[in-house]
Amino acid sequence: MKRLFFVTIFIFIISCSDIDFVYKEDKNLINPLYEKTEVSSLGININFMNSYLPMFFGNNKDDHFNLSIKIEQNKTKSSVETNQAVSKLRYELIFIYTLVLNEKNCVTFNKELVSYFSIIPKSSGYNYGTDSSLEKKYELAITENLNRFVSIILDKDLNSCL
Repeated sequence: MKRLFFVTIFIFIISCSDIDFVYKEDKNLINPLYEKTEVSSLGININFMNSYLPMFFGNNKDDHFNLSIKIEQNKTKSSVETNQAVSKLRYELIFIYTLVLNEKNCVTFNKELVSYFSIIPKSSGYNYGTDSSLEKKYELAITENLNRFVSIILDKDLNSCL
């Protein structure tokens, strides 16, 4: 019985010897702009934006890059009732990222990323449920857009000008 147990353990260990882990290299985990970038946001004022920027870019220690994030918003009434009340609003947030390399004073990356979300207003007046839902959707759109930006710049050479 012991022999069968040891043979089973041995076969199990041999079969698992060629497993590669997803996070084997730290390349996918590191933001190349973290603690090297002075970040400024322009355009519409979204409350969550300034609280999320330090999470993505840290505190500027090296002052190697300047990142400007311009945010534009478009609201579209996608469904209107017969009494002209809006039953569905579609928000389009346009994030324009401009990354400047300070030592060469040139633009190294320029990209426009768009995030969408829809909301169904429950009332024409103040409605806590609709307002908190709208805030949560803004928050999700911001984090999704910043994550996409960071994943795009991982493959770019940020030390050469456009």
